[in-house]
Amino acid sequence: MRVLFTSPPAKAHLYAQVPLAWALRTAGHEVVMANRPNMAAEITRTGLTAVPVGPAFDPSAYIPRDGEAEKPSRATAPWASWDQDLEFAELRPERLTHDYMQAVHAAWTVMFQGVSPLPLIDDLVGFARWWRPDLVIWDTMAFAAPVAARVCGAAHARALFGLDLIAHMRSTYLHEQARRPRQLRDDPLEDWLEPILAQYGHSFDEEMVVGQWTIDPLLPSMRLPVRHPYMSVRYVPYNGQAVVPDLLRKPPAGRRVCLTLGLTAREVLNADRVPVDTVLQAVAGLDAEVIATLNADQLATISRVPDNVRTIDFVPMNELLPSCSAVIHQGGFGTLQTAVAHGVPQVILPPRAGDWDSMVWARKVEESGAGVCVPSTERVTAQELRGTLDAVLEQPSFRRAAAGLRAEMLGTPSPLDIVPLIEERVAAHRTDAR
Repeated sequence: MRVLFTSPPAKAHLYAQVPLAWALRTAGHEVVMANRPNMAAEITRTGLTAVPVGPAFDPSAYIPRDGEAEKPSRATAPWASWDQDLEFAELRPERLTHDYMQAVHAAWTVMFQGVSPLPLIDDLVGFARWWRPDLVIWDTMAFAAPVAARVCGAAHARALFGLDLIAHMRSTYLHEQARRPRQLRDDPLEDWLEPILAQYGHSFDEEMVVGQWTIDPLLPSMRLPVRHPYMSVRYVPYNGQAVVPDLLRKPPAGRRVCLTLGLTAREVLNADRVPVDTVLQAVAGLDAEVIATLNADQLATISRVPDNVRTIDFVPMNELLPSCSAVIHQGGFGTLQTAVAHGVPQVILPPRAGDWDSMVWARKVEESGAGVCVPSTERVTAQELRGTLDAVLEQPSFRRAAAGLRAEMLGTPSPLDIVPLIEERVAAHRTDAR
C-alpha cells in the first residue's frame, strides 16, 4: 500500500514519525513524507522521500515573539477574558466550562491555520489525488492531512506527538455543545474546516479532528482518559543524522548529567523558554560531569560556563542518555520519551503556559516517581534547582521508578509489530472513492 506522512515543519515532529515510516517501508510499502519545501532536505536525510507542499515555513507568521501575549483578538474570541491561559492542556474539570473551551478552540485554531494554510491544503489535496495513498498518517496538529485523506478516499490515522490533549478536551466540549440550542453551537475548528471540505464536495465530521484511529507512542499508564481507538506503539528514539562524538566513546569517570533545552525552542521558536543561566548556576560544582547541548547563540547569553560543564552544539540523545545518571530538560516530547526509553531519572523545567503539554507531561513523570517537575520555571532559584537535582541523583527510588517506565515501554509493540494491525485498519477504513 501507499502511505503518506505529514507533520508540522519542525524537526522534532518529523523525527517522531521516522521509525514508523521506516517500519512500513521495510515491510514493503511505499512511503512518502509531505512537508514544507524548507523541510525537504531534512526528510531526505532520513532516507525517506520528500514531497514539498505549500509555501516555505515562516514561524514569525503565526508564532508570537517571546514575551508577546498568546491571546486571540476580541474579533476572534470576544468571550475570552484577557487574564485567561487558553490551553488544551487544561485538565481541571471546574475550568472546562463551555466558554473556556470555546476560547481555547478559537485561539488554537489560529495556530492550526498557520500550520496548514490554504495553499498547503490545496497542494496536499492535489498530490493525494494524483498519488492516491491508501493511508495518510498525520501529526495531531496537521489538519490539512485528514482533508486530503477524505478527498482521495484514503484511510487516515493520527500519530501522536505528546499527550492527546485535543481528543481529551473535545469529548467534554462536544458534550457541552450538545446541551446548547443548535443555533448557539459554534465550533471554531468546524467553522474553519467545513468550507474547505465543501470546496471538494465533502463535509465535516469528528474524524477531521481526531482521525479514524490514533497511533499512540505514549505509555498506556500516562495516557489521558479518552474513549478513542488507540493503537499503542513503542517509542523508538530518532535524532536525525548524527556522529557519535569522542566524549561518548568511553564511560564517564563518574556521574554524568545531561542538560538540554530541545531543538524546537531554538530552531522554531527562536527563544529558550527556561532560564539558562539559572540552570548552569545550579549545576556548578556538582559532583558530576554535565553535558549541556547549547549552541553559539545560547552561549552568547550566558555569563559563565561552570568548570564541570561541557558544552556541545548537538549530541544525539539516544547515544548520550544511556551514560547519564539524570537529565535536566524542558519537557519536550522527544527528550522525555528518550529518557524513559533508557530509564534515566528526569528533572523537568516546563516553560510558561501555552507550551502545549510540557507541564502535564512533567506532572505525570513526577507522579510516576521517575523525576521531579519544577513548578515555577520562571521563579526557581539556582539553589532550589540544585536541591532538586541532588535529590534525584541521590535517592534510589527515582532510578527504580525510571526503570519501571522503561520496562513498560519495552513491553509495548514495536513499529514493525503494528504494521499488520495498520494494514487491517486500512482495509476497513479505505473507501471506494479512491
